[in-house]
Amino acid sequence: MVKEAIGIAETLILAQQKACEALGVAEQDVSFEVLQMPARKVFGFFGGKLAKVKAVFKISPAEAAVNYLREVLAVYGVKDFSLDYQESDKGIEIHIVGGNAKIAIGYRGDTLDAIQYLVGLVANAVSDSYYQVVINISDYRERREKTLVTLAEHLAARVLRLKTSIELEPMTPYERKVIHMTIEKINGVKSWSEGEGLQRHLIVSLEPSEESVEK
Repeated sequence: MVKEAIGIAETLILAQQKACEALGVAEQDVSFEVLQMPARKVFGFFGGKLAKVKAVFKISPAEAAVNYLREVLAVYGVKDFSLDYQESDKGIEIHIVGGNAKIAIGYRGDTLDAIQYLVGLVANAVSDSYYQVVINISDYRERREKTLVTLAEHLAARVLRLKTSIELEPMTPYERKVIHMTIEKINGVKSWSEGEGLQRHLIVSLEPSEESVEK
């Protein structure tokens, strides 16, 4: 994203400050182009020119994501951490490492998901196309995915053994997706989502062919 603003004042420094105020950014984050040098009036009355400066602010979706994430983590009280990130054509994956970063995970990753959502909004606000943001803390997402895969396998085995449906408690879209994908690979069972908003949950049941065999 590129933003520009013109600053006009008695001196170059004041003109730069006005341009930055118009952009809402700090001076160190912009580049300046002098459009007009200031000139004093002759005898204090005639002629004279004000300084005119153009400020150009450029920021990439990755920079926006990383900068905003630092601010959010500071608000959550996360200290002594570092951010490792890898960019791709589609987006960025950010790993929060060290310090007390685990406090930003929350219950079953709800806080981490909320942070990821907010950072994604900021990154996409300066991107020309959809920009995916994935945030991880201490490999939490990998560990959570393994737990969900194991849970789905156990649920499938129980459904097949008891010939019944199982309704799960509400989960995040990410958690439901992992379980859906795991169930799809297991013969004889199926899964679908029901409910709205925070009450959206999964149901695991026998495939129609398995149900008809029992009847």
